[in-house]
Amino acid sequence: MNIVQKAVQTAMQKAVELAPDALIPGGTPDPLIDAGHELIGAPVPRVDGTVKVRGAAPFAAEFALDRMAYAALVYSTIAKGRIATLDTAAAQAAPGVVLVMTYKNAPRMNPVPMIFTKPKAAHPDDLPVFQDDGVHWNGQPVALVLAETQEQADHAKSLVRVTYHEEPGVTSLAEAKANGLEDTSFQGEPQHVEIGDAEAALAASAYRTDAVYHTPRLNHNAIELHGVTVAWHGDELRLHDASQAVTNTAWSLAQAFGIEEKQVHVTSPFVGGGFGGKLLWQHQVLAAAAAKLAGRPVRLALSREGVYRIVGGRTLTEQRVAIGADADGRFTALIQEGVVAMTPHNGMAEPFIMPARSLYAAGSFRLNVQAVRMNMVANTFMRAPGEAPGSFALECAIDELAEKLDIDPVELRRRNDPEKDPTTGMPFSSHHLVEAYRMGAERFGWAQRHARPRMRREGEWLVGLGCATATYPYYRMSGGAARITITREAKVRVEVAAHEMGMGTATVQAQVVAARLGVPLPNVTVAYGDSAFPGTILAGGSQQTASIGRGVVAALRGLLTDLLRLGGKGTLIEGLYFDQVRGVNGGLCKADDPARFASYAELLARAGVDELQVEGQAPPPLELRHWSMHSTGAIFCEARVNAVTGEPRVARLLGSFDCGRILNAKTAASQFRGGMIMGMGMALMEETQFDERNGRVMNPNLSDYHVPVHLDVPPIDVMWTDIPDPHAPAGARGIGEIGITGTAAAVANAIYNACGVRVRDLPITLDKLLR
Repeated sequence: MNIVQKAVQTAMQKAVELAPDALIPGGTPDPLIDAGHELIGAPVPRVDGTVKVRGAAPFAAEFALDRMAYAALVYSTIAKGRIATLDTAAAQAAPGVVLVMTYKNAPRMNPVPMIFTKPKAAHPDDLPVFQDDGVHWNGQPVALVLAETQEQADHAKSLVRVTYHEEPGVTSLAEAKANGLEDTSFQGEPQHVEIGDAEAALAASAYRTDAVYHTPRLNHNAIELHGVTVAWHGDELRLHDASQAVTNTAWSLAQAFGIEEKQVHVTSPFVGGGFGGKLLWQHQVLAAAAAKLAGRPVRLALSREGVYRIVGGRTLTEQRVAIGADADGRFTALIQEGVVAMTPHNGMAEPFIMPARSLYAAGSFRLNVQAVRMNMVANTFMRAPGEAPGSFALECAIDELAEKLDIDPVELRRRNDPEKDPTTGMPFSSHHLVEAYRMGAERFGWAQRHARPRMRREGEWLVGLGCATATYPYYRMSGGAARITITREAKVRVEVAAHEMGMGTATVQAQVVAARLGVPLPNVTVAYGDSAFPGTILAGGSQQTASIGRGVVAALRGLLTDLLRLGGKGTLIEGLYFDQVRGVNGGLCKADDPARFASYAELLARAGVDELQVEGQAPPPLELRHWSMHSTGAIFCEARVNAVTGEPRVARLLGSFDCGRILNAKTAASQFRGGMIMGMGMALMEETQFDERNGRVMNPNLSDYHVPVHLDVPPIDVMWTDIPDPHAPAGARGIGEIGITGTAAAVANAIYNACGVRVRDLPITLDKLLR
């Protein structure tokens, strides 16, 4: 960013900050907040539940097309270099093989734009795909075999022989650090905050803690493996994809193949988990290229190992956290700085300082993320990117400081709860973290905690309690839009290019639309997962509900305006405007006079149409630059450590959240629990084993990469304040990612309270506790 661009951005930011609330999206509270509608917050079962339990939900790799061929990938075994020879003759001669595609015969393609470089870009890096002989990481695809069956393709790929001209690669963190550190940015914002002289304030503090924390690489392990079914129809490309970004994928593939975006149609009706990993990777590009080369539809379903080889995950972090405090426990200095690893060809610097930006008041701040470059698969988003590893280090440090101060950890956090955003100075849109802690501590039984470690023992088990703060920002990205159709029978169809990955998107949106229009819930159908629908809505950043919500409100404004204009004459609501009516009982009434009512059937009949359709575009997300908007929560953990073997176990977890209005109690509880389970896995077992000698991932399977299973997961209690955010659609902030934040730290703090061993290097395995 040059000086002029920076000056313009700064001026615009200041203008938005100082603008009257009424000019900002959310400046006028959503009428649905105070409507008290029975559907808002109701534990409605997921509308797609019966389809899924009957096995009738088609996933991306389950679509059967005529003459479909099956693909298998061959992966490189070096971290950096060039392909010397590619012997595909035996594979080509194997039974059922249609073709073998390499860089030598692949269709010529344009570079696929890297995410963050363009508004709709979705590719993790800027590397060419099968366009040259270069190898950039150990596991990069170097050949694709296409055959009549999957078994034939899998066999034939084992016959491909590749040799390499190996070049020196950077595969160890120490070597990467020796090569130098880079400053970073995230979503265009520099990852550096300096307020006052934090180092001097730390040195002068009456109490301080200063330690280094490590989090390892983590891999995506969604229950549905990445897969895509592709077909060309002339110059039009059709994909059934496992995607959380259908519009972005369509645009990106159009750039790669030099065609118009409208010539690429991507659908993704059901996705078996995404968590940031179901974006655009090389397998979709390669499947489309192979289908073009063969003139046949292609299915490419990655194996579990394939996901580890070509789909990035969370990168490693090395974080120094130093906190200074006065005798009353007020923070005088807050420092969080460190290093993350990226590749030479991507730009995803894990933003671990995000929690420290907004959670606690302090007299001075130094927050900084720097990066090193390594030859590895491009790292990417993974549930709460930045907040998950950052909250681990920050919340463990606060626990360590609380012990030095001899102050209860909950009380220390309460004393440093800010009145406004501590690093930007913006007012909070809504902030009730202290209330979440109060509620959670009372239900969990926090008062029973012993201040000193190793004070509670049950047989062989040492028992401890720990807590940590959870946090995740409210996001609403540009591109929200929706199309709404209503009929005389008060049947409503909402079309939006959003995604359903198991979190209940269609269910919650149906509830909200039914409440806004005053129609029965079964009357509302939400269609999604189709790039032909309106919007560019990424299922990430816990922002889908807000993005869809603003798009729906915009569409409803147009719909009701047209209904009143075209059909209102001669009815009891003649002359009223959009903001003067509300939906009720299958029609519209004056907001403060329910007797002035007209049904949708009457309005459409007077308009002379059987149905009315309107599309709406959400306004730019200016609210993010006017208020500081964050969900927060308190995580409590009871952990046990076996005094003989060192085995750690989590006995129970409780999450108390402040996320605005909860729109569906059942799906929300599921999201909170799912995040907390992932946080527990991060704390105790998950780690990608990366061989620093050659850059190879050594545990690319669920036998060697451990995730929590049913017997690992304890009772998990969740609760929430349910206090609406007056500046968010329907008063709700995102909930999909906050559950993982804080959980790893709460587990670590509970383990320390149990056995007295402080582990700062995840995962916390028994060998680290046998001291």
